[in-house]
Amino acid sequence: MKKKIGLFFGTFNPIHVGHLTIANHMAEYSDLDQVWFVVTPHSPFKTKSSLLEDHQRLEMVYLATKDYQKLQPSNIEFKLPQPNYTINTLTYLEEKYPDHEFALIMGEDNLKSFHKWKNYERILDRHDIYIYPRLSKGKIETQFDGHARISKIDAPIMELSSTFIRKAIKEGKLVRPMLPEPVWQYLDEMNFYK
Repeated sequence: MKKKIGLFFGTFNPIHVGHLTIANHMAEYSDLDQVWFVVTPHSPFKTKSSLLEDHQRLEMVYLATKDYQKLQPSNIEFKLPQPNYTINTLTYLEEKYPDHEFALIMGEDNLKSFHKWKNYERILDRHDIYIYPRLSKGKIETQFDGHARISKIDAPIMELSSTFIRKAIKEGKLVRPMLPEPVWQYLDEMNFYK
């Protein structure tokens, strides 16, 4: 029996309790055996001063997930050519881990633009997609509505964003309750986002 892994992609700049809540919910209330947090590397084509170094964001994901058996950090995209497309990561993972089955985890808002992804039909042919609810406008393409490969998971709606947290830190607000404790300590120690 293949191990089923849910891939949760993001910059995780920083990872927060919303990310953890969704990933843990997916690991506990779906048929996924594990959820891997795939830390997206800094695109060489983007200048984004607020984006921490790849290894620093990976460290935060490690700190956030180390006490959760079903949640794992992944730096798999650090080794792949940039800019990277999800289809390339999936192809690489299938070759590297033939004993695993990979599924995508995405917010409902991302499903609305999924038809614009590179080789999205191939992704849908080969991989399940787990959708968590988001408060967002716009509608989902009818081709994805009720699709056999797409499952909506009734996860808690988390309206917390890394952007909000970075801005709050810059403004000197206390954000400690929004972050896993070891992540908060690391950020505070390193003086990030100030």
